[in-house]
Amino acid sequence: MGTVLKGWKNLQAISISSVRDTLSGKYHSRDFIHARMEYLRSRVVLVGLLFALLTPLWTLMDWLVLPSWPAHLMAVRILSLAGLIACVWLAFHGHQRITRIYVLSGLVFILPASFYAYMLLTLSGAAHYVVLGYGFIPFLLVATLSIFPFTLLESALVGGALIALQILASVSSGTWLSAKGLQDLWLLSALLVVGLTANYFHLGLLLRLYRQATHDTLTGLLNRGAVSRQLGQGPVQERLHVLMVDLDHFKQINDTHGHSVGDDVLTRTAALFKAHLGAHDLAARYGGEEFVLILAGRSDAQALSFAHILLQQVQAQTFYNHDREPFQITASLGLAPCQPGQAIEEALMRADQLLYQAKRAGRNQVVTQESIPTVFS
Repeated sequence: MGTVLKGWKNLQAISISSVRDTLSGKYHSRDFIHARMEYLRSRVVLVGLLFALLTPLWTLMDWLVLPSWPAHLMAVRILSLAGLIACVWLAFHGHQRITRIYVLSGLVFILPASFYAYMLLTLSGAAHYVVLGYGFIPFLLVATLSIFPFTLLESALVGGALIALQILASVSSGTWLSAKGLQDLWLLSALLVVGLTANYFHLGLLLRLYRQATHDTLTGLLNRGAVSRQLGQGPVQERLHVLMVDLDHFKQINDTHGHSVGDDVLTRTAALFKAHLGAHDLAARYGGEEFVLILAGRSDAQALSFAHILLQQVQAQTFYNHDREPFQITASLGLAPCQPGQAIEEALMRADQLLYQAKRAGRNQVVTQESIPTVFS
C-alpha cells in the first residue's frame, strides 16, 4: 500500500510540474529558453513564408470577385506581404535573439488577422463576401497555434484575440447571435481547446526531450555537455567561482554496499547541492562521483565560506546500507575564481587541479588558489 501511495504522489508531482512548466515560461531555465526560441524561430520562418506565398493568390481572388477593386486594399496587401517577408528574413537571421523571436511569433498571427479585421471594417458593401472568402482565417490561425511550442498562457492570449476577431466577423455579416454565428464561434472555441491541448503536449514533449538530453537521469542535475553550452566557449561577462566536488572513496562504497546504495548517495548529495544553490548558480554531474558547481554573485570569501559549509553538510549526511547499517561520506573540493573576460574552461581546469591537490593532501577538505587546505574531521 505504501508503494502505491508513493507512486501516486510521484505521479501527482509530475503532473503538477508538467502543468506548471507548460502554463508559462517562468520556471524555464535559461538554456531551455534559448532552445525553445530556436523551435519558435523555425516555425516563424515556415508559417511566415507560407502566408507570404498565399498572399498573391488571395489578391487575385479579390480582384476577380470583388465588385469594385478598392485602391487602398492593394496598399494594405503590399504592407501585409512586406511585413510577412520581413518576419521571415528577421527570423532567419535571428539566431539566439530571444526578444526578436517572441515579437515575430506574434506578428505572424497579427498580420493576417489585422488584414482580415481591416477588410471587415472598411469594405462595408462587401462584408458578406469578406466573411465567405476570408472567414477561414481565424480558424486557420487557431489551427496554426498547434505547431508552435507556445505556453498555455501565450496560446490563450492569441486565441482570445482570434475569438474577438470571429465575433467582429459575425457582427459585420449580421449573423451575430444567429444559429450560424453561434455555430462558428463554438467551432472556433473547440479548435482553440484542441490547439491548447496540442501546445500542452508539444511543449511538454519538448521539455522532456530537452531534459533527457541535458540532465543526468540519476541526479537530475545538468550533464557535462549542458553546463558547457550554458556557459559558452567565450569569456564570461561576470565574476564566477568554479567549485569541483569529488566524493571520497566512492568506488569503495559501491564495492562494499552495492551500486543501489551508491546511487542513493549520489542522488541525495545532488539534492543537497541543489538545496544550497542560489537563483543564478549552476550544478552539474561532471562524471561518475564528480560534480561541478558554478557560483555567481559571490566574493572570494563568500565562495570559500559556501564551499566549507557544503563540505560540512556532505559529511553530516547519514546513509544506510541494505542491512540498515549507517555510514557517512566525505568529499574533496577545489575552488577557482573566474574573472570577467576569462574563459570558463580555464577556471574549470584550475578547479580540477585544485581538487586533485585536495585528494592528494588527504581528502575531506577545500583547496583554493589563495588559501591553505582546511580539514574537517
